[in-house]
Amino acid sequence: MDLLSDRLKRLSFSQTFVMSNKAREMKAEGFDVISLTLGEPDFDVPESIKKAAFKAIEENFSHYSPVPGFLELREAICLKLKRDNNLDFKPTQICVSNGAKQSIINVLAALLNEGDEVILPAPYWVSYDEMVKMMDGKSVFIKTDYTTDFKMTAEQLENAITPKTKAILYSSPCNPSGSYYTYEELKSLAKVIAKYPHVTVISDEIYEFINYETKHTSIAQFPEIKEQVAVINGMSKAYAMTGWRIGYSACPDWLAKACEKIQGQMTSGANTIAQQAAITALQTNPAEFHFMIEAFQKRRDLVFDLLKKIKGFKIFLPKSAFYFFPDISYYIGKTLDGIKINNSDDFAMFLLEKANVATVGGVSFGSPECLRFSYATSEKNLIEAMKRIRELLNNIEVN
Repeated sequence: MDLLSDRLKRLSFSQTFVMSNKAREMKAEGFDVISLTLGEPDFDVPESIKKAAFKAIEENFSHYSPVPGFLELREAICLKLKRDNNLDFKPTQICVSNGAKQSIINVLAALLNEGDEVILPAPYWVSYDEMVKMMDGKSVFIKTDYTTDFKMTAEQLENAITPKTKAILYSSPCNPSGSYYTYEELKSLAKVIAKYPHVTVISDEIYEFINYETKHTSIAQFPEIKEQVAVINGMSKAYAMTGWRIGYSACPDWLAKACEKIQGQMTSGANTIAQQAAITALQTNPAEFHFMIEAFQKRRDLVFDLLKKIKGFKIFLPKSAFYFFPDISYYIGKTLDGIKINNSDDFAMFLLEKANVATVGGVSFGSPECLRFSYATSEKNLIEAMKRIRELLNNIEVN
């Protein structure tokens, strides 16, 4: 007798965690593995945020919080959205969750009926498609590539919308491509979206501060679609608070109430200590944490120069986030050292086993011709990882 649900059978394991777990296993076996899999800043949480957490413990913030989060935190989020993004939200429109991942799930659960469509520009973060499946929806993919900076056009978006479309889900800055949508690009997308009031935009802006060219811009700024946009953000990337699990959504009133209802039955309020620390983080001038962004940009430039020396990689210079997403089509369909490479997942496993460098294939990102790796690690690790890959690929027989 099969005891597991059909819903579970539709889901795949996160390829990011598959590869990171494989890397951990090899390390435990004595292999000198460099892991470039997880999108996690390698910095420690800033001292001011840690002190706020200690203070919260001393002041006994150990009881349940309101389901959508402490009012003081939701007020801090509203002030942050105004300060950094010129967006006007009320505390009642904010729902604080156990990480931005849950914030997205809340919105999808509130929107989707069985068979409803969600448009995903590819490449997309690995969990998006699986989240849509979990909510019994259907993903509709818009293919992009490095020749267009991995961004969809307004024309592509309009061609993908149908009466069954309930949502558009994307990240800007983008995981995995490192691209971001400009003001003019978002404006053109907003003009299309405004024609379809049955469509909600889920804008994942978790990487907003990790932008090396310009100030982040949100699609929620356009008044013609204000009631159609759910902004997703959190504390993980800009503040190196990945393990603290604080994310949030900022939504129109009708959707914010729905998210609170769902979260109230699923998890209730997020960790109270982490919420109190998040207040301090959000009230701090973002410039105080800019040293992390400067380090990421230095690493990006370093790796870009090293990648140019690797045979068969088509390189796109990421303008934001902390990932490279090279096109490795040159190797797909070929045999390397007796191993057939059918897609970038095979290629990622080949690099792990032959060079002891862990990356993530692009299949689960919707781009089977690309490979993702994070440069949110030390320069020493990055130099050594690129050296191993270069020496392997530049000297191996390709058939």
